[in-house]
Amino acid sequence: MTALREYRRLEAIGLWREHAADQRREVIVSLGDASLVMSSVSGAALGHWSLPAVERLNPGKLPALYTPARDSEEELELSDPEMIEAIERVRSAIARSRPRPGRLRVALTVGLIAAGGLIAVFWLPGALTRQTVSLLPEAKRIEIGEQLLGEMITIAGRPCGGQGGRTALLRLVTRTFGGDGPTPRVVLFPELIPDTTSLPGNFIVASAALVEDFETPEVFAGYLLAENLRADLRDPVEVFLAEAGLNVTFRLLTTGQIAPDPIHAHAARLLSRDTEMAPDDALIERFAAARISSEPYAFALDVSGESVLGLIEANPMRGQAAEPVLDDGDWVSLQEICSS
Repeated sequence: MTALREYRRLEAIGLWREHAADQRREVIVSLGDASLVMSSVSGAALGHWSLPAVERLNPGKLPALYTPARDSEEELELSDPEMIEAIERVRSAIARSRPRPGRLRVALTVGLIAAGGLIAVFWLPGALTRQTVSLLPEAKRIEIGEQLLGEMITIAGRPCGGQGGRTALLRLVTRTFGGDGPTPRVVLFPELIPDTTSLPGNFIVASAALVEDFETPEVFAGYLLAENLRADLRDPVEVFLAEAGLNVTFRLLTTGQIAPDPIHAHAARLLSRDTEMAPDDALIERFAAARISSEPYAFALDVSGESVLGLIEANPMRGQAAEPVLDDGDWVSLQEICSS
């Protein structure tokens, strides 16, 4: 620390003593770059104080009393206003430049609280949802799916249930997904705004228009493959919990229970949302594994074919003979599932 520029050569007369029992003696006090120097009239140095350590013993009173340190017996008495002002200004400048542990603690505390708030707002909901989804047993997933399906029935009416059509539907699903692993449980509704939607527990809810309005079952099979891919890319339980919020997620994680209102609200949202497109490359792989042509599904999405060129040009069954998705009799039965 350096003395303020205008005071670098300042001198004044003061009274100084080295020990408490000593008589005060007159000295010349000089304000240096970083020190306060006491000298005798003859010029001999008597004391040399570091300005950062100098303390005033009687703030606001005159004459001013200074000491080089709190526990020192040395003492300097000054009456010169200019010297006192200079020392006080230097001491104030030093005080401002010192770190403030209290302010640092406050800043750190505020920073930690702010960071905690950001974590709670942006990270915690997603982390809690992912943790809940990973721990949820299959039986609970099926239960949630059945609850959502029940709410859909309340909102949209009963699903199609003709016996012959249900048998044909099972055959189509088994043919489409191979039958080796768990196949989706497909439920057809007579009138549905989204073409297909996935529910927890491996349910696919689909519109009967997908079988009633098209000539071949490959179209319906393509819609099921696309919906199953979307469910694999984002777990329907995660979709539900992300929309339901942190309270519902925490209650499910800790008690295994979900209130009726979030179930009803999510079912209503599922019945009014648009279907997202599945990524072409991954979907083509599903068609190839099922040995089903992707062209009927592509042209069902876009009659012109312009927006679905990827699905048409990469058709895995082009030039190959494929096993029918469903024979004619079963296809007719499936098309009549809602009228029987």
